[in-house]
Amino acid sequence: MSPVDSAGTGTNPDNATTTQPAGFDFGPAWLFVPADRPDRYAKAAERADIVIIDLEDAVAPADKAAARQSVAENLLDPARTVIRINPRDTEEFAADLDLLATLPYTHVMLPKAESAADSAPLSDYRVIALIETARGAINLPEIAAAPEVVGLMWGSEDLIADLGGGSSRLPSGGYRDVALHVRSQTLLTGRAHGTWVLDSIWADIHDLDGLAAEATDAVESGFDGKVSIHPKHIPVVRDAYRPTPEQLAWARAVLELAETSAGAFSYEGKMIDAPLLKHAGHIVARDR
Repeated sequence: MSPVDSAGTGTNPDNATTTQPAGFDFGPAWLFVPADRPDRYAKAAERADIVIIDLEDAVAPADKAAARQSVAENLLDPARTVIRINPRDTEEFAADLDLLATLPYTHVMLPKAESAADSAPLSDYRVIALIETARGAINLPEIAAAPEVVGLMWGSEDLIADLGGGSSRLPSGGYRDVALHVRSQTLLTGRAHGTWVLDSIWADIHDLDGLAAEATDAVESGFDGKVSIHPKHIPVVRDAYRPTPEQLAWARAVLELAETSAGAFSYEGKMIDAPLLKHAGHIVARDR
């Protein structure tokens, strides 16, 4: 039985809620590690919720074969590991598939996904489709609906490079409108198809305040997690996803009152109705 058959795709378009596949220890703080740096694998696994071993952008073309060997010889926990392979239209794709067939990993990140056909060769795996081209952004519904796709992520700099631009961010640090559009569309499409959705990286390693603000926005917008490129970003992302004591107290009180209320009710001077009850449920769910 394939990994997808045994645990489900994670999609649920009927109610558009996120379903996390069984057998995967989902958490909000994800971390890329170069596949050709096996000395960093264990350290990354100690710090992050999920490690993404990167065979694509982080590895020079001449080092791809050696990187695959490193992945094969230095196994991590499959329940907390994703392998980012090379795009389907590259010569490295077939070699990556051969490698995956020998490994226990079930989750694969597919870069530059542009259609359902791109993920089809990965039908035995649970795929996180990475949206980072104009064609991928336009075809988001088709990509998200593919049976093997359980998650979406968007990539800002590859997207802008594909568009012919120079930077995804304004001098102020915020995203340009086109990047924000794709970010929002990835989230909306993922939610509509019941997949989970990851926010893009924060590239400035030392600007932790900027990361904290963006991670908080990711939480409040509905992203399931945020991917990082440096270990020092992990605690910042975790802090953003962890509810404050005040948030938890409010959410638990609201949910408790809802058990004895027939409809909308007032709490702390505010009307509490169905949407706010959902907010409360989400806050409690993040308390881990």
